This record gives sequence, structure tokens and C-alpha cells, in this order.
Amino acid sequence: MKIFISLLIILFSAFSLKAEIINKIIVENNNRISETNIINFADVSLGDDINENKLNQVLKNLYKTNFFSDVKISINNNILNIFVQENKIIQNIQILGIKKESTKKEILDQLILKSRSPYNEYSIKSDLNNIRNALLVEGFYFSEVKSSIKENNNNTIDLIYEITMGDKAIIKNIKFIGNKIYKSNKLRNIIVSEEGKFWKFITSKKFLNKKRIEMDKRLLTNFYLNNGYFNVKINSVNAQLDDKKNFDLVFNIDAGSIYKIKNAGIELPEDFNEKNFTNVYEELEKIKGTIYSQNKVSKIAKLLDNATLLREYEFITATIDEKIVSENNVSVTFTIKESQKKYIEKINIIGNNITEERVIRNSLEIDEGDPFNKILNAKSINNLKSLNIFKNVNITETKAEDENKTILNVEVEEKPTGEISLGAGFGTDGGTIGFSIRENNYLGKGIELDSSLRISDDSVKGHIGLFNPNFNYTDRALNTSLESSTTDKLTTSGYKISKTGFEIGTGFEFLENTSYSPMFSSYVEKLEVNSLASSQLTKQEGNSFDNKYHHSISYDTRDQKYQATEGYYSRFLQSIPLLTEDSGLLNGYDFTKYYKFSNEILTNISFYSRMIQSLDNSDIRLSNRVGIPQRRLKGFESRKIGPKDGNSFIGGNYSAAVNFNTTLPFLFESIDNADVAYFIDAGNVWGVDYSDTIDESNKIRSATGIAVNWYTPVGPLTFSLAQPITKADTDVTESFRFNIGTTF
Repeated sequence: MKIFISLLIILFSAFSLKAEIINKIIVENNNRISETNIINFADVSLGDDINENKLNQVLKNLYKTNFFSDVKISINNNILNIFVQENKIIQNIQILGIKKESTKKEILDQLILKSRSPYNEYSIKSDLNNIRNALLVEGFYFSEVKSSIKENNNNTIDLIYEITMGDKAIIKNIKFIGNKIYKSNKLRNIIVSEEGKFWKFITSKKFLNKKRIEMDKRLLTNFYLNNGYFNVKINSVNAQLDDKKNFDLVFNIDAGSIYKIKNAGIELPEDFNEKNFTNVYEELEKIKGTIYSQNKVSKIAKLLDNATLLREYEFITATIDEKIVSENNVSVTFTIKESQKKYIEKINIIGNNITEERVIRNSLEIDEGDPFNKILNAKSINNLKSLNIFKNVNITETKAEDENKTILNVEVEEKPTGEISLGAGFGTDGGTIGFSIRENNYLGKGIELDSSLRISDDSVKGHIGLFNPNFNYTDRALNTSLESSTTDKLTTSGYKISKTGFEIGTGFEFLENTSYSPMFSSYVEKLEVNSLASSQLTKQEGNSFDNKYHHSISYDTRDQKYQATEGYYSRFLQSIPLLTEDSGLLNGYDFTKYYKFSNEILTNISFYSRMIQSLDNSDIRLSNRVGIPQRRLKGFESRKIGPKDGNSFIGGNYSAAVNFNTTLPFLFESIDNADVAYFIDAGNVWGVDYSDTIDESNKIRSATGIAVNWYTPVGPLTFSLAQPITKADTDVTESFRFNIGTTF
């Protein structure tokens, strides 16, 4: 208002104002700010030819500094008079009502007014909104914010914000509406936000959070894009408040139609040799006529990056042009262009308060002195984001003195990296409860630290692990863990096994899609028995030491590791005894092939095998004998098939299983929270090396049935109905199995 009045005064006086030369400038009522500074702020000098436009600009310049609450300007007899009323300086900013220091810091960072800055009543209104918005992001939808000032003796003030946080907004229901194609049960597993059920007393994902909702939108969009819905739109996300101050989170989705890739090509500069991009052209041919997938496009982009970098095309940039060319068809064109030749003079790292600078620098694909390459710049951003320790990552350019050089500013915003979870379940095998603590940026070194404890009816297992994705900055991962477990079957089978030890290993990709993972383990085991134990188990009573070298090689062509829809995964593994009392050599092989026949008809066929044999003809210990995981042979009780010594199922020297699974979306189609699958499992556990009198139980076991995953009001429920087809007389069958459980 004061600016407006001052401008009116100047405007009305302008009719009588003629251009005058300033011979003198008089500044009045200034206390803290010097006359020289005020004249500099006004951007006016002696000898200037002053007119109405110039006076208006002087007034705006002075108000723009925020140092003044009132400014009056007049000119008379070539003398420019400037009268100012100074804003008081903010000495301190206090935030009352918030205990968490990180939340206080986040609020202070978003304020316009800072300590030692001039007080401005207009900025206060903006800052009150900034605080409310910051609290909304954290889920405090019912907060109240008030401001007040405290006058100090030194002509300064303290600015005080009084905040009543209120309760966090809880998500009562998550709903998906519109042309969503998929069941809500599936979409709910895609997003991060969770419904606030009574047992979820630890997780923060049940609270309404704007940033988390934005992440949910991205995850849903990517999910649809990877399944062919090129034109998908998340039309809106609404949070609807009920009478109990809880929210329904509603995603309105328009999936559109499935698109196919009609054309796929690459445009190269004239001086580029097409032979250097043979693998890219081959992959482009493969995707023509197939259903569109963002993962397919990303895979080709990665091949293109590798091809350009291997051939040392330094100054290039790449773009991807995707457009609809006809009904339900898209074209994808990759364009490589040569860019301006510039070298990196310096890289500045900004915003890392916890994370060590070398963790960030080591994730960069570019370094000081390198040619500036936009492809490597984009890969650097993706590398930093994949660390999962930063909320935001941005790389900007600043001009260097040399026009052929550039300065890069790597700006990161750190986020909380600790996680606490509590899980529980109850099923056919009894109840389980688990607790875990995880830190993704231990000591600011980008190291993942996790510890967990799991308790069931007959076992207790504790685990502490460290995973360094870039050990000693060698581009090699290092994985170490300590474990201790006890399995007590004294009352049913006459034995109790306690095992304690450690593992250390690494893993890396040495060819495209091919990874190698070596590991060393050392464990001490104690076996206790009672009268129910067999004679062979009694012979193994006492302590034993196992030192083994494990390694595996895997080949992975899946379109995505979670909920894969096409491709296959193949892995060979081996455990070699070193200094050990059990000389068993373990070999294993896993294979799974994935198929997608329609929107929700997903099928996979898998094979599983294990074999353990002694290198010195000694007996394999009970804990090292092989079996079949229960999920691979439904219809039979866990660990209750195969050779049997007295009352105890002892496992075998060999095991194998074949599985067929397919979803049945047309069953219970009207039930939005349930998914149904059909399965056929077949397997065998056989071989006893320590006795000729025990039946090896070499017989195929098989079963068929349906499995249901149902999201109920009391938690996710999974159950299977299985009918054994073939079995041995000693096997213990199980027609119905269920499990209900969740994380808190």
C-alpha cells in the first residue's frame, strides 16, 4: 500500500515536473544504512537528468532491497530528497512447537526471511504459507501456524513462529478408479503409500505425504508404460477427508489402450560408422511389432550409450523421440548429435552435510579435465539417484573464464535413510514375528547396514549385515554378515541345531546381463539330541566347524526384477568345502522363464535342483542335506517329504522341482482385492549316503491347485488349495495352507 501511495504522489506531481539535473542528494532519517549505500541502492548519481520515469525507478529500487518500510522522494531546485523509514533487522528466528531438529531445519531453509535480514511484513505472509506447505508435505494437515515479533533494545526484533502440529493425516483407504485395467490389489503393491490399519503402528507410509504421493504417481505411470499403455494418464490424485479426520486417497487412472512399436530407428551423424552400432540395430529390429515398454527403450538407450562411449565419441548428446504414428502404434527414434566441444574445468559438490564427498564423486561418470559429455552427465545423475540416499539430485553448468571449458555444480539434497520395520504372520506352520533396523548411508559412506531378528515356533534367527556397493572405490561390492540361529525340534524329532558364523562376499557384472558372486563363509554348529533322535543323528552330536567357498554365476534377461513379465533368469551355484568337518560339495541350478499372454495372464515355468556329495566318502551332516523349499512344492508339509530316519525327515543328497504357475484374472474378476493363480508342482528329494537300510524315497511328488492372494481388512492373506497327485507313503500331505501377516 505504501508503495502504491508513493507512486501516486509521484504520478500526480509529475504533471508539473520537468526534467531537472540533480546537483545534490539529501538522505534523511537513515540510522543503520549509510547514505552512500542508499544512493547506490537507488541507482542515482549527481548530474543525472531526472524525470518521472527515473523517480519511479528510484522508488522501486529502494523498496526492492526490503530494507525500508516507507520511502518518500521529492525533487526541488535540483535537490533530490530521499526520506526513508528503515525496517528492523531480524536478530533471531524461533520456531516453537516442533521438537524434531531436522523438521525445524527444513522449515528454516524454506523461509524468505532469515536471521540478520530486514523484517518485512509482506514476506511474513509468504513464509506462513511456506511453513504450512512444509508441514503438509510431512503429513500434518491439521496444523496451525502463528507469527509474532519481540522488540529488542538494539533496534532489532526476534521473529517467533508458534506452531501447533496437530495429528498426522492417516490414509484410511487407497482407491483406484477410472479405466485402470488392473485390479486394485495389484496396483496397491506398486505404490509406496499404505493404508493405516490398526497393526501399522511403526510405519510412516500410512500418513498422507505429498512427496510420497508424487512418487506413487511416478511408480504407477512407469508400471503402465512398461505394460504397453503408452498414453496412460494419472488424471488426478485426491485426498478426501472423512468425519474422523482420516483420508481416502483416490487415484483416478486412464490407462488408455495398449500400443505396439511400429517403427524403431536411430539417426547418427554422417561421420559415424554404423558398424559400431550393430548390436543397437539388432535390438531395434527385435522390438519392432512388440508391445511398447519403457524398459525396452531404456535397454536400447543403455546399449547406445555403451556403443558411443566405447568408440570414444566424446562430444555428443542423445535424445529419444517417441510419438504416436497410427492407431495404437508408436515410433521410437534415437538421435545422436555432436555437441559443443567443452572440457570440465571443475566439479563443485553442494548440499552433502552427511554423505562424504568422495561417495558422490565416485558415482560420477565424469571427472575434472574430461570432455563434457551429456550422456555421461545423465548417467551420473542416475547413479546418484540409485544410491537411494538423496531426495533430489541436479547437475548444472557455470561458465568458466575459458569459453572451451565449463564448471559443473553437483547439487544434492539428502533425505532420511533409516528404516525400522516390524512384521508378523500366522499360518499353517505356526506364527512368526520379525523386527529389523536398516540404515542406507552408514557413517555417510553410502554403506547399507541392516540388522534383523526373526522368531517362529521352533526357531530363532538373528542377522547383522553390511553391504558396501563400492568397496574401497573399486567398483566392486562387498557384502559381510554375522548370523546366529537355533532350530529346536527336540520334542518332535529329537534334535536341536545351533549355528553361528559369518559370511563375506562380493558381486559384479562382468558381461552384459551376466553376474558373478563369490563368497566365503565360516560357521560353528552345535547339534544336541535326545532319545527321539535316530542313531545316525546321535553319531553327529556335538560341535562342528564349516568353512566354505561359495560362488554363483547368473544370466538375467528379465524385463524387471520385481514382477517380471518376460525374459528368463538362470543361475548356477556351488559351495566348496575348505577347512571343514563336513566335506560335502554342493551344486545347484535355478531357472525361471516368464511369459505374458494378456494384460494379467502372466505365466512362469521354473526348474530347481540341488546335489550334495562328500569328497571323502564321509557322511553329510543333517543341516547340510538338501530339500525343496515349501513354495516350490505345495500340497506337502514343509520339510516332510523324502528319506526318513526313524521319526525324522532327514533330507536327501539330491533334490529337484519343476513348477508351472499362471494367473487367472477372469476368476473372481469382480473382487478387486483378490488375485488367483493356478499351479502344478512336481519334485523329489532322494538319496541317503550314510545308510543302506533307509529307503531313499526316490519317487516323484506332485500336486496341483490354486493360490489366492487376498488383501483383507486384517492384513494380506495368502492361501493355497492343493490336491496331491503322486506321493510316497511316508510323505505328509497338506491340502490347505495359509498365511496372514504384514509389516507394521
